[in-house]
Amino acid sequence: MTERNTAKIKRADDLKSPRKPSSDVDLRSENARLRAELATAQQRIAELEQRTADALNRIDWALDSLHSLQESE
Repeated sequence: MTERNTAKIKRADDLKSPRKPSSDVDLRSENARLRAELATAQQRIAELEQRTADALNRIDWALDSLHSLQESE
């Protein structure tokens, strides 16, 4: 016999946000919180992109230095 999958299937209601804003004030505060979270995430992305660029520049510098040493020999 085949085994039955007894895992509970989540309904769409179960997947929704646990807290639903109920008033205009709640919506505005949630909007402000999400905007602040977005700004923080964008700042973090910019920092990571700058770190990546710095690392690539250091790698390029090291490769150029190695090429210069090789050419001078």
